[in-house]
Amino acid sequence: MSVIKDISLAPSGEMKINWVERNMPVLRSVAEDFIKEKPFAGLKIALSVHLEAKTAYLCRVMEMGGAEMYVTGSNPLSTQDDVAAALVAGGMNVYAIHGCTMEEYEQYLEEVLKVGPNIIIDDGGDLVHLMHTKYTDLIPNVIGGCEETTTGINRLKIMSREGKLKFPMVMVNNADCKYMFDNRYGTGQSVWDGICRTTNLIVAGKHVVISGYGWCGKGVSLRAKGLGAKVIVTESDPVRALEAYMDGYEVMPMREAAKIGDIFCTVTGGRDIITAEHFPLMKDGAILSNAGHFNVEVDVGALEEMAVKKYDARHNIQGYVMPDGRTLFTIAEGRLVNLAAADGHPAEIMDMSFAIQALSARFLAQNKDTLNAGVVDVPKSIDEAVARRKLKAMGVEIDCLSTKQAEYLGK
Repeated sequence: MSVIKDISLAPSGEMKINWVERNMPVLRSVAEDFIKEKPFAGLKIALSVHLEAKTAYLCRVMEMGGAEMYVTGSNPLSTQDDVAAALVAGGMNVYAIHGCTMEEYEQYLEEVLKVGPNIIIDDGGDLVHLMHTKYTDLIPNVIGGCEETTTGINRLKIMSREGKLKFPMVMVNNADCKYMFDNRYGTGQSVWDGICRTTNLIVAGKHVVISGYGWCGKGVSLRAKGLGAKVIVTESDPVRALEAYMDGYEVMPMREAAKIGDIFCTVTGGRDIITAEHFPLMKDGAILSNAGHFNVEVDVGALEEMAVKKYDARHNIQGYVMPDGRTLFTIAEGRLVNLAAADGHPAEIMDMSFAIQALSARFLAQNKDTLNAGVVDVPKSIDEAVARRKLKAMGVEIDCLSTKQAEYLGK
């Protein structure tokens, strides 16, 4: 039995799903294929992804392919209750409520695993971790899974190196049509959607500190620059730091950036990026946000311990009054600002990412007898198919190599 907030919210959620479906032509074309092929007939799929409209449409596409779907969110603050209700109204199994406790969040993860899924669609690695620690008896049922994020893939690679990953996991995040567009353009826009709509403050003229210059950090920095910010990048990787510098940004350690920044956004995928060392250095009114998967990049716990007062400054903004009278602000308690304080990536971007997810899951189903346990690359054919479908949907034509050109290039 599903666990959601209120089934009466379904009409609002249905409206959201219909809107994104209209703007996800690649995933619509995949749905047409799935309806004919039924690649997941007889299979159970457990999915833990930020539960909003675009994810809901992915779930429906998988269901069109014959899957029995068991769905939960991957972050307590990114679940949209009306979208969850719409899925349940359509007969899907959903366990997700916005703002649930961490205990409830883990309970919902367990609910989608208890059914003994054959394929896992994960975002951050929580489902796979739980399967390998608490539900090991169900591992023989698993054909494999797909991982959406950099953070999740890092966790999987560690498990694989240590010989602990017991089934194949496709690294969806590493597909060209995922990270080059989702991580850069999707994160870049959605982070500033979240910051701007939550604070209602101008970005132009402010010092914005971006921690991490991977594909996500590149996108967040580029959009900040476009909004008129003075961008500072902090990095631990020397190559990425050099790239940020040559892209025209200031580069410095966080201990120096902390003194200058007006708005901070961590996007490293690591932890302890802004800590008790940095809070005393910050300006009165500094705003702290995070776009890394887990809420461990800004040490909100340490900030709360240091503060003499905590209060709600505005919806989804917490104020922390420091002993010297300065006030520092966090958005969405340090959770993913683009999902906990906005609607996530634009539909046209997730169109490609979720098409990669759907086709990678089909790849697992079709190759269940030949794939070995461990991390698996997305086949190049899937990447190219998604790119071609997207170009076609946008009305863009490209050249084709002649036989002679292909031979010259060794293709």
